[in-house]
Amino acid sequence: MASVSKETPVEQVYKSKIDTWLALVLMSAASACFIAFVFALLSGSAIAIVVALLTLIIGAGLPVWVMTSTSYTLSGTTLIVKNGPFKWQVPIEQIKSITPTSSPLSSPALSTDRLRIDYGRWQSIMISPKFKDEFIQDLESRRRGNREQSHLNG
Repeated sequence: MASVSKETPVEQVYKSKIDTWLALVLMSAASACFIAFVFALLSGSAIAIVVALLTLIIGAGLPVWVMTSTSYTLSGTTLIVKNGPFKWQVPIEQIKSITPTSSPLSSPALSTDRLRIDYGRWQSIMISPKFKDEFIQDLESRRRGNREQSHLNG
């Protein structure tokens, strides 16, 4: 009797590609918040310092967090998309199509060189993995593996 390997693929993390213009905009916002905080400190006003500190935390912290944490993780059964404080989980078996796009619509992607992933019932998400071709190959391999495994189990 032949045995079937149920080996699950190793998790693979893909960082987001970052467009230079977007990095400049986000870093400019963070820098402006830092400069405002310095001026508030120099003013000596407690209220100005508190307001500037909150602005710094949100206005600089969030862009830096988004730029450093946006990633796409492929596990055996799930695509996990992380973007700062936000997280999406897309079951690989529900992915219907992967299409290149340059749509500027809001998404957990730091580049306009994107992939639109359609899944589930009329759901989609746009992502921008730095190594797009490698990501597509890996995802397609996992999709094939999931389909083969479900046929063997069913």
